[in-house]
Amino acid sequence: MEKSVRQESRTAHLSGLVFPPRLLRRYDFRYYKNPTVLTEPLQPTDSRLDALLASTAEYLCDELGLEPPGWLATVPACQTPWFVSDMENLKAIALAESPLRFRIRKIFVLENFLSRA
Repeated sequence: MEKSVRQESRTAHLSGLVFPPRLLRRYDFRYYKNPTVLTEPLQPTDSRLDALLASTAEYLCDELGLEPPGWLATVPACQTPWFVSDMENLKAIALAESPLRFRIRKIFVLENFLSRA
């Protein structure tokens, strides 16, 4: 039986940004061109992780010219700014390079955050 997005998101961890590969593949509609993974809202788990996933989904929708589902707008911003790299010397760069969809939710990432290895 295939796990739901809700079940998979529960196994994601913020410490070290460890995401289960199935969750990442499921949300990789940049490659699979299957935005139907966004039809079901995420069940809230961790506010920072929820904001990160919602910002990522909105960014990818923008990139592919898709209308983001309305439920993504209900995911709140982080209570305090979150610099995902967690490296003090990269904060200024993250402030400058973060895409709008991330900055709206007080998330600051480097330009290559969504690049493939």
